[in-house]
Amino acid sequence: MDSSPPFKAPTPAALAGVRVVEMGQLIAGPFCGKTLGEFGADVVKIEAPGAGDPLRNWRLIKEGTSVWWQVQSRNKRSVALDLRQKEGQDIARQLIAEADVLVENFRPGTLEAWGMSPEELHRLNPGLVMLRISGYGQTGPYRDLPGFGAIGEAMGGLRHLTGEPGRVPVRVGVSIGDTLAALHGTIGVLTALYHRKVNGGQGQVIDVALHEAVFNVMESLVPEYSAFGVVREAAGSALPGIAPSNAYPCQDGWVLVAGNGDSIFKRLMDAIGRPDLGAAADLADNAGRVARVHEIDAAIGAWSAQHSVQQVLDVLGAARVPAGKVYTAKDIVEDPHYRARDMLLTQETRDGYSVEVPGIVPKLSATPGTIRNSAPHLGDDTDAVLTEAGLTAEQIALLRSKGVIQ
Repeated sequence: MDSSPPFKAPTPAALAGVRVVEMGQLIAGPFCGKTLGEFGADVVKIEAPGAGDPLRNWRLIKEGTSVWWQVQSRNKRSVALDLRQKEGQDIARQLIAEADVLVENFRPGTLEAWGMSPEELHRLNPGLVMLRISGYGQTGPYRDLPGFGAIGEAMGGLRHLTGEPGRVPVRVGVSIGDTLAALHGTIGVLTALYHRKVNGGQGQVIDVALHEAVFNVMESLVPEYSAFGVVREAAGSALPGIAPSNAYPCQDGWVLVAGNGDSIFKRLMDAIGRPDLGAAADLADNAGRVARVHEIDAAIGAWSAQHSVQQVLDVLGAARVPAGKVYTAKDIVEDPHYRARDMLLTQETRDGYSVEVPGIVPKLSATPGTIRNSAPHLGDDTDAVLTEAGLTAEQIALLRSKGVIQ
């Protein structure tokens, strides 16, 4: 089967010339590699021979491979390399010596045990930008504990706020802790690359903990506790302290309404036939509306329950009140706005079928992200990458015979 890349970059790539070695698996590290690859970085993904990254087999499988994998690993090259063997570690060091960025999300101490501590790698490659994502960070009393995204969400304060008051905390529905860590890691990589460019070419280590990435987006959680002793609690679909902002029932579903601006609130009340609330002096600002939020929510809910979702959206759209329905995957795929902004792309896989996948974010005007290559089979690029690193065909064949590569 032809595994040649089906995509070509039509515009200059912002990160062209940046070489990334990805030594992570599953979500956090690889999502960072995905993001860098979409903007032109050459991402070499090191996977264990045999099964490779477990994400290859997560959730729904088509033609033997997860469709999630097709998104997470596009624009990457796969090298199947056994890092438990010394010869595999030597090859990894050889690849890292020529890289700009190393991304890893092993438990702290794993790279050190393989002779790849930051100190050793920076002696080998002083300009290396090294991103380390872990559950609790590279320091501190919890550093050696195993950490997953869900645990980071709990420790970061997010899980306490998700769900209905008094009921079991629920997960967001996606691996948000891992993704937040990956995005913070990407910011760190780009910042460090810029610093390297303007400050003498020195690399550095970026230490991202899953729970800290979550904690960083927790808004006023700690300041409110510090200043007032208030512990913020779960509030279901409402936005505590901001009114009105909630989900409201319709005849055929739910609609989210954000009517918390002063002028927006007046337009919202006129639209639902409650101008008395819109004109109330004590509801002219957010503080007053918060004090009567249950009354306001009841009024909006009583109105919305008499209409379909689309009818509610039509009325509120005409009144210039922010509102939206709760989208499913089907809604997203059928929405013209998603397609108008290239947020749904058809991606050809190396297994011979096409699949619709999310587009690329953020959107750059001069150097937009692109899908240049489909996600690789395990070890698709082992020979090519090792040849680029200077190994001969005979050396590669010997490594394969020993099981060091696949």
